[in-house]
Amino acid sequence: MNGTTPQLSATVRMFSQLLSSTRRGARLARLLAVEQLRAWEVSPGVTERAEQIVAELAGNAALHGRVQGRDFRLVLTLDTGTLRIAVTDARGDQLPSLSASADVGPLPDAESGRGLLLVAALADRWGTDPYPPGGKRVWAECACGPTARTRTAGVPDRDGRAWFTRYAARG
Repeated sequence: MNGTTPQLSATVRMFSQLLSSTRRGARLARLLAVEQLRAWEVSPGVTERAEQIVAELAGNAALHGRVQGRDFRLVLTLDTGTLRIAVTDARGDQLPSLSASADVGPLPDAESGRGLLLVAALADRWGTDPYPPGGKRVWAECACGPTARTRTAGVPDRDGRAWFTRYAARG
């Protein structure tokens, strides 16, 4: 036979790091993610979006997903034009969700409650999965190809308002 074996043209890149469930661990997750994405030569616009997503998901893992003596894991996967960010923690009993009335948003003077609104605004898709034996994985995906969104925090969109103003500074 003279048939040829098909070759995979796309390379799947993966980064995984276990980090302490502390503010310091969350900060380190953000810094490591940015450095990894730069090494993979991901566009600056996608890297900026991913940096904010990692900051929110890692911060939530350290604050809400913390179990004494247990760490959280950051996983970045770059595959055929999609960047997948996943943060796994030990608290499967506390699933994240947008507030019941996402149109209203958090109270104007609330110190928290905007993180998942930011993730939803920045990511093309996001969700949660159970992570046995008792944890959860919160993930977000960003397109990296030519159709990837390029909005950043201070850049107005077509209606003249910055997306950050609409999603994070409600009230």
